[in-house]
Amino acid sequence: MKRLFWLGVGVATGVALSRKAKETARQATPAGIAGNLGEAMRELAGAIGSFGADVRAGMVEREEELSEVVEQRSGVSPVARHALGVRDDRPARRGPADARARRAGS
Repeated sequence: MKRLFWLGVGVATGVALSRKAKETARQATPAGIAGNLGEAMRELAGAIGSFGADVRAGMVEREEELSEVVEQRSGVSPVARHALGVRDDRPARRGPADARARRAGS
């Protein structure tokens, strides 16, 4: 009975090691490397998407905080200001690309 038990343990160990060796060999092939790289890219894309969602959520939260501060200090809510048609007449900020476009046009 002991011999039969150890024979079973040996067979199970041999099967497990054989499968592990095949998987390791498959990962070393170009297809295996491409699969690993593809999975890493999907994970990176997911992380970037999650980061973007967190940034957008933070921007909305900060905008609400700033709107509350403006309302407290001025007594006019941004919603009421927009409904009254009050516009911000400050000139638009121009970036370096606008300056290059003006130079190229003249």
